[in-house]
Amino acid sequence: MEPLNKNIEIAKLFNEVISLLKGRMSKKFEKIGMTMPQGMIIGILSKHGSMKVSEISAKIGLSNSTVSVILDKLEKQNKVERIRSQEDKRAVYVSLTANFKETHKNFHKQVGENIRDIVSKGTEEEINKIIEGLVTFKRILKS
Repeated sequence: MEPLNKNIEIAKLFNEVISLLKGRMSKKFEKIGMTMPQGMIIGILSKHGSMKVSEISAKIGLSNSTVSVILDKLEKQNKVERIRSQEDKRAVYVSLTANFKETHKNFHKQVGENIRDIVSKGTEEEINKIIEGLVTFKRILKS
């Protein structure tokens, strides 16, 4: 296979894998009444704690206005709260509500189980090849 064709094949495969993974994850999110972007925001807040909308936007790769709309819905569901900074009244931070933090533990467990279910369909050799390939791809991307 020519180098250009390999580049196209890698890009196509990567896009297909991401699309399939998003589809599987979206179904899991739907079962608990959330969209994929809502779940991604919840995950980011869970990992990083209180953040500004612009910080969330940078991590998730969506515009500030799109993230704000998603946050409005999550706020109405009492999953996140916006808190104005005491030091800088212009700054607003978003965090998970105390009630939802407890619920999120179960949510995080379900996401982990979904990944486990997907991976369990491969043989040990296939899983090792996937890990090796992803580690290599990550190294190439970083260089």
